[in-house]
Order: sequence, then C-alpha cells, then structure tokens
Amino acid sequence: MALDVHTARLMKQLAEAGGPRLHEVSPAEAREMSARLAALAGPAPRMARVEGHSVARPDGAVPVRVLVPIEPPRGVIVYIHGGGWVIGSIDEYDTAARKLAERTSCAVVLVEYRLAPEHRYPVAVDDADAALAWTWEHLEAIAGRRVPLFLAGDSAGGNLAAVVARRARDRGGPPLALQILIYPVTDADFERPSYTAPENQVLLTKESMRWFWDHYVPDPARRAEPDASPLRAADLSGLPPAVVLTAEHDVLRDEGEAYSARLQAAGVPVELQRYEGQIHGFFALLMLPGSERGYQQIVKAIRASLARHARAAAPTAQG
Repeated sequence: MALDVHTARLMKQLAEAGGPRLHEVSPAEAREMSARLAALAGPAPRMARVEGHSVARPDGAVPVRVLVPIEPPRGVIVYIHGGGWVIGSIDEYDTAARKLAERTSCAVVLVEYRLAPEHRYPVAVDDADAALAWTWEHLEAIAGRRVPLFLAGDSAGGNLAAVVARRARDRGGPPLALQILIYPVTDADFERPSYTAPENQVLLTKESMRWFWDHYVPDPARRAEPDASPLRAADLSGLPPAVVLTAEHDVLRDEGEAYSARLQAAGVPVELQRYEGQIHGFFALLMLPGSERGYQQIVKAIRASLARHARAAAPTAQG
C-alpha cells in the first residue's frame, strides 16, 4: 500500500524544506540534520529520577542515562538508539525513552555508544555490550530489586541489540526476558528486493545505507562477520524471545524479516509485525500515528513478559 497520509505529509514538508540528501553530507552535517528532526518529538514525560553514569571501558568510557518512571520499576530496558552507527544520541532519544519508561513502568537505560567514523566497528558493539553488563550489575540500584531485564534497539541500535543478545547467550548472561528489534540492520546485502524497490527510497535510502556502512565498516569483507551482520551468525538457537518490527517502505524490511525467520527456525519465539504504509524510522517519529501503534505493540509485549515472570516467581500454593 501507499505511504500513510501522515507520513506522506511529513515527507512532503521535509522535501519542501530543501537541503542535501544524507549520503551527500559529512557525518557532522548529518548529525545536525538528525538533531533537527529529533527536535520535533515534543514534550517528554516526567520521571521520578534521571541519572547520568559512565561505563568504564579499557579504551574510554560509555555514558548511559538512567530514566526511572514515577511508578516503581517492574523491569529495566536497555535501549540502544538508531542512526546508522554514525548519527543519533541519547539526547535525541530522551523523549522516546521516557515515553517507553512511563508506559511500561520500566526503567530505561539509554546507551551513548561511540559513533563512526571516529570509532569504527566493533567499538559500538563493545560499548553496547559493556552497557548491558553494567546495567545487570546495577539492576538493584536502578529498580530497587531484581527485576526482568529487556534489551531493545531501533535500526543500527537493533543491529547492536541483536549482536549483544547473542554475546550474552554465548557467555551465559545476563539473562534477557525479551529482545526488541525495531527495523534492525541485520545484513550488508544491498540487493535484496526491499533495497532496490523505488517506493522504499524515502527517509532511508539504498545510497544512505551504503554511506552508513562505509563509515562504520569500511572493509567490505568484515561486514560478513556476525558481529556486524547478525543474520550471518551460524547459530541463533537459545536466544531470548524476540519482538521484531519492520516497515513496509523500508530498505531494511527484508533483512529484518529474514532475521525473524532465522530466529523462528532456531526455535526462538518471535512476534513479527510488518507496519503497512510506514517508513524506516517511524517508531522514533513520535508525531506520527504509526509510532503510537509501534509503542502499543512493544508495551503490550513487555507487559506480557512481566506477567509471565511474576507468575513464574509466585510461590506455589500450598494444598
């Protein structure tokens, strides 16, 4: 189907504003463009507590922002922002993360992983991995008690979340209640049908994805590594249940759905939803109705997971 009317209107407004396309600018200019678009997010829900911390790494530090909702946290979500590993920030995702915290009654930990090309692959993966480990170590300080841990990310953040979830499986923890992958990057194949379809060249295009990959993993041979393209991993069994969102008019649609199929084939429970009439980025575009539908699905999935955890933790009734 065609773009939904609200998305089409936004794309028309952006086109009328003029300016170069993403793949025609420098990373610094692209970051300015991203910040201007993020400023349209609107007011942010109030939190009970907002904390900034620094996760130590051997070669630097990874800032994280902890958002604790007014209701006592029932879980903690580590959220990895999108932006092709080149743009995006926790400031740009602050409103979206606060909304997620408020509606799930979970604390959210936003990860400021270091960006390419200043910090190329696999720095972003290692930063996200360190942030997840830090969150697990500080779970009680964040939530007041041991609660379920969730991992989520959109676009390049979905890529990092998928990789970090597999790393957590391989080393035996931390245990994840759910992995939430929102139109994730899972492969570096630019010839899939969703990549070549003219109607999908909207906010994210084939050219801009090439631009992102060139900055993040300039060596094409390394793009086949599972930590860069999680779809190439040999074994996806034993991973946490997944919620996968894709968009109809998105160059990444096919690889996100292919990853979902690989997970299901490996015995991982998956809830896959393709959002018709939507473009890449719809979840983070909070002014669009499509974003609200995405939030409803994710909130419902997290609440269901929390309910299962509560039932499993409840003491057995005595006969």
